Amino acid sequence: MAPWIVKPGDGAYGRFAARLNRFPQGAPPTERLFQILRLLVSEREAGLLAQVPIRPFTARRAAALWNLPEADARKVLDGLADRAMLLDLVTDGETRYALPPPMAGFFEFSLMRVRGDLDQKALAELFHQYLNVEEDFLRALVLQGETQLGRVFVDEAGLPREALEVLDFERATEVVRGARVIGVSDCYCRRKMAHLGRACDAPMEICMTFGTAADSLTRHGTARRVAAAECLDLLEQARARGLVQFGENVREDVGFICNCCGCCCEALVAARRYAFLKPVHTSAYLPELAAEGCDGCGTCVRACPVDALGLVSAHDPKRPAARRARLDPDRCLGCGVCARACTRQAIRLRRRGRRLLTPVNTAHRAVMMAIERGTFSELLVDGQSGYGHRAVAALLGAVFRLPPLKQALASEQVKSRFLGRMLARAGR
Repeated sequence: MAPWIVKPGDGAYGRFAARLNRFPQGAPPTERLFQILRLLVSEREAGLLAQVPIRPFTARRAAALWNLPEADARKVLDGLADRAMLLDLVTDGETRYALPPPMAGFFEFSLMRVRGDLDQKALAELFHQYLNVEEDFLRALVLQGETQLGRVFVDEAGLPREALEVLDFERATEVVRGARVIGVSDCYCRRKMAHLGRACDAPMEICMTFGTAADSLTRHGTARRVAAAECLDLLEQARARGLVQFGENVREDVGFICNCCGCCCEALVAARRYAFLKPVHTSAYLPELAAEGCDGCGTCVRACPVDALGLVSAHDPKRPAARRARLDPDRCLGCGVCARACTRQAIRLRRRGRRLLTPVNTAHRAVMMAIERGTFSELLVDGQSGYGHRAVAALLGAVFRLPPLKQALASEQVKSRFLGRMLARAGR
């Protein structure tokens, strides 16, 4: 997604939209986006947010950008953090602020708790139109590159008991056990559909955030801080209800895990709608159906949230009406919901043919997404903030972990002799 150019008459909300589109996870500007932003922030706040850096920044930096006294800037920042428009990240006693992307970010945060300061029903209706009817947002988010925001975690209970290589980052339970801070909040997707009168009966308070983002959200009441034991119980409740665990597409310091239903969840809606374009990173597993054990009951077909299973003829001459389940592997998420649902234990999980690349961390994922979407130069050279050497070093470190082809694409986008020489030296 190329950065959007502000047009005359767009005003503060137009400048804010342009700022959002400097990051790989942007938001195509339409009148509905402007209506959403008008509900979330005032015109003055939109003008201020339009100026903030991509990387986390201090109140002092914001004060310099806004030409305000530092105390006044901090008051604005803290007010925005209290409404989850910003995250305030505390490290070693220092507070830095970050503007999260629209998704996964402040779109979700706005509906993850009941708020009296916001017309959430009107917001839910706008989100539905912007995300599910207009389609530009979902298409831009999931169809403009190979690296996706989220990935599917396999249902560990569905894995064979015999020796099988399952890496820790593939297990949602290990994400929970390793998290420093855990927050639980309402599911944005089901809360949105509840406002529209169309939510299913799956658990509502079951959306999980981790680490520094969870610390900010729990301090401001957007999420409820919980211990690992409660979070693990919620994971099992979600699996028992046939929900898909969908989390941040990184190996280290996973920021969120959603427990998704096929009817409300936007990620699974996209997986059904654009299945052939791989809008969601699947797990490393596929279900294997035992023809001799399947009686064609259709339980697995009904359980699958993305229509990857169907019933076909069993081709049994003695039983012409007999049916059995058949898998479309190109649509399958590898979540394991079908294996748990099968009462005849006729489905087992096996490894896919090749392991999909999962970015190391959020910086690595952001770099890959930016390269694929043509915004890497915006990410590397944050023109409004002026990167310090540590920020540049962190991004270059992520670039050096890329395959050679993506390194070449990064160099071409930045058109920097310095970056080209650094990449060449790293390849020696």
